[in-house]
Amino acid sequence: MRTVDFHCDALSKMWEDPKASFVDDRHLDVTLQRMEEGDLALQVFAVFLSEKYGRPSFERVLAQIDTYRNRIVKPGHLKPLLWQEQVQEMRESYHSRFGVLSLEGVDGLEGNLHYVKLCYDLGVRFMGITWNYANWAADGALEQRNGGFTERGRQLVELCNSTGIILDVSHLSQAGFWELTELTQRPILASHSNAYSVCKHPRNLSDEQIRALIALDGMIGITFVPWFIRSDADRVKPEDILPHIEKICELGGEKHMMFGSDFDGIDQWVAGLEHPGKYPDFQELLLKHYPESMVKGWMSDYALRFLEQNLPLAPSKEK
Repeated sequence: MRTVDFHCDALSKMWEDPKASFVDDRHLDVTLQRMEEGDLALQVFAVFLSEKYGRPSFERVLAQIDTYRNRIVKPGHLKPLLWQEQVQEMRESYHSRFGVLSLEGVDGLEGNLHYVKLCYDLGVRFMGITWNYANWAADGALEQRNGGFTERGRQLVELCNSTGIILDVSHLSQAGFWELTELTQRPILASHSNAYSVCKHPRNLSDEQIRALIALDGMIGITFVPWFIRSDADRVKPEDILPHIEKICELGGEKHMMFGSDFDGIDQWVAGLEHPGKYPDFQELLLKHYPESMVKGWMSDYALRFLEQNLPLAPSKEK
C-alpha cells in the first residue's frame, strides 16, 4: 500500500551535514532506502531554519533548496512534484517516488514578498506561516500574546492564494488560524498536528479547528511526535495514534486525513514507528481496526486527491 508523508526535516539535517547521503545515511530517519522499504510515493521536505545558526535569512532558504535540488531530487533518487498532472503518474507508477518542498515558517523570507514567487519558481508548493513563535507575518502557536496576522502577513496570504502555494497552519497561533480561515480563498492544511481533545499540546488542533479545516476542504496530517500523541511521551506506541484518528473521524474528517510524521524533526520516536520503513507495520495495525479502503485513503488516496485539486497546473496546461 503506497504512502504519502506530508512532513519531515531530513532536508535541514542534510544541509547541516554536507556529507550526509540521502540514499542510506544512518543519521537520517528519511532516506531513499527507507522510502523504498515503506513504499512511499511522496515525501514532503521542509525548509526549516534553526535559530542555532543565527537569524533566519533568505540566503539559508536558498541553500536548503539547493541541497534538495542537488542531493534529493536527481536522477536515480526522487522526482520533484510541481504540478497536479504529475499526481496521476504517482497513482499509475509503482516505481516512481516524488519529493516536494515546503517552507516551515516564513522567517527566512525577511518580509520580502518578491521572495515568495522566487520560492514558487524553485519548487516550493506549501508554506507554513510560522514556526512556534512570532515572525514578520503572524504569531506562532507558542507565542503567549496569541496575535494574528500583520498587514504584510495578510498580503502574504493573498499572494500565496494567487500564486498557487498552499498554506499550512501547523505551528500557527489560534488567532492566526481563525484569521486565516477568513482570509484564504483556497483550501489549507495542517501538515503535522493531532487532536487537542485527545492530547492537550498547544500544537494540536481543537475540535473547532478540525471542523473548520474540514469545512474548507483542507487536510490534517496526523503526526508521530510522541508528545503530540500522549502527554506521557515516554511510552508511546502506534496504538496510541488511533484515538486521534477516531476523534477526527468523529468530527467528520475521515476523508481529510493523511500522515505528516515529522521524522528527522524529533529525537524521540513512537516505538515501532521510527522511520518510513516502518509504515507497512503501521498499515497492518490500521487494517486490524478499519476497512482497507479507509486505510488506503489515509495512507495516500485522500492526500493525492487534495494535491490533484490544489496543486497548480503545469504552465502549458493553464488556460
